[in-house]
Amino acid sequence: MTVAVEPRTSSPRFARGARRGRWIDDWDPDDEGFWQSTGRHIARRNLIFSIFAEHLGFAIWVLWSVVVINLANAGLPMSLAEMFWLTAVPNLVGSALRIPYTFAVPRFGGRFWTVISASLLLLPATLLAVVVPSGWLAGQAHDTQFWVLVVCAATAGVGGGNFSSSMANISFFYPERRKGLALGLNAAGGNLGVAVVQLVVPLVVVIGVPAAAARLPEHEVHLAYAGLIWMPFIVAAALCAWLFMDSLTQARSDARSYLTALRHGQTWVMSVLYIGTFGSFIGYSFALPLVIKNTFPEFLAANPFIATYLAGLGFLGALVGSVSRPFGGWLSDRIGGARVTLGCFLGMIVCTALAIVGVNVHSFELFFGSYMVIFLLSGAGNGSTYRMIPVIFGELGRREAAAGGLDRADTALRFKRQAAAVIGIAGAIGAFGGFLIQVMFREASLSVTAAVNAATTPERKAAVAAANADWSTSALWVFLAGYVVFAFLTWFCYLRRTFAVARVPSLAGVGV
Repeated sequence: MTVAVEPRTSSPRFARGARRGRWIDDWDPDDEGFWQSTGRHIARRNLIFSIFAEHLGFAIWVLWSVVVINLANAGLPMSLAEMFWLTAVPNLVGSALRIPYTFAVPRFGGRFWTVISASLLLLPATLLAVVVPSGWLAGQAHDTQFWVLVVCAATAGVGGGNFSSSMANISFFYPERRKGLALGLNAAGGNLGVAVVQLVVPLVVVIGVPAAAARLPEHEVHLAYAGLIWMPFIVAAALCAWLFMDSLTQARSDARSYLTALRHGQTWVMSVLYIGTFGSFIGYSFALPLVIKNTFPEFLAANPFIATYLAGLGFLGALVGSVSRPFGGWLSDRIGGARVTLGCFLGMIVCTALAIVGVNVHSFELFFGSYMVIFLLSGAGNGSTYRMIPVIFGELGRREAAAGGLDRADTALRFKRQAAAVIGIAGAIGAFGGFLIQVMFREASLSVTAAVNAATTPERKAAVAAANADWSTSALWVFLAGYVVFAFLTWFCYLRRTFAVARVPSLAGVGV
């Protein structure tokens, strides 16, 4: 089937902000007069509906973080290592899709691609509603069940790609001085999808189950509802994008921009830093309910209500991280993104150390409290790192224009497109960091999984799991070391003013 795409022609420029088949040809948000009279209203409308679609993308992306906890109740028990694969696969697919999704914006336009990307979310929702709870799957061999679940989980990765296309698109609508807050709000609205799915879905899947039964460790669930609930919202998001959003002719982060951006060392530095911020947010959002379930079994046994609504604990972390993201962008607009990012990594070092102590002394309160702060800092760091990207490439453009005597406006636009490309690159690599977090947790879980599988009775299995409750500390030490590296890299590249600046210049002093 051939999809008709609205044509873009090189027709004469229309009045600023005027639409040509929902394409806007003349867009200059840095012109204060244009921004106040026309630009801000159009930008705000596109931001609102972009947030709506991206919110649903994140919700579908992390849906399996709730599903895996309920598989045993649906008659599909999986080992801890298998459950980590089922949460890691959508993370990996979503990471891989982020770069082609960014290319889709210049090809189809932000409006049309938002319609397509939102509509694609119907696929994982339908598979979850139809295939996963089917009697056919329950009657298959365990290996068949696992691989069918992997395929269904992989389709949820389409929700992860929405972020890069949405952020790259919205970055063109706002002036440089307002990008931090705008991108922070856009990202936070999407990130809130993580919190919403972990709050709502555990309640939805027990609709129709007697309240007394739903509080038991093992109880009936309706996994089909976990997919069905999102379908009307997905349709609404696609329709709203079609009716109310616009596409910008200048919003091109084309292949040339990508290739040029890939040659900049700053692209890779920011991508690595984004592993530490967004990778932490999304990785822990997927993994934390599973980690808690298998690290504090005695606490959950004493608190059956929390054990039943375990994913609700993940909701709190995702909510804190989502709300703090625009704050990180706002604070970066005022004191500099590099300072905020460094502060976030230093705080994450301290809190990861406290989480390790919490595991070792079997204090759920210390562990959980530490991770709530880690979520807060990772969210703020998401906002600050994304604020750094346009500032860095704006400065690189000014330097190139001054050194080569180039036209400043053309050079600024070229580097703005490179910054949009870097948003896509960093978004993909950062999301891949979330996959690495889950792989590390899975590797750490293999020993306890083997020991539990070797036990012959349910009582013995529970005893073995409790005896190996510190299994996650090896992964946590790796994360702590990673935050030390990220903090040093932030200081060395963007805040270092005296140490070895003659041999390796830094960008300190230009407001990064």
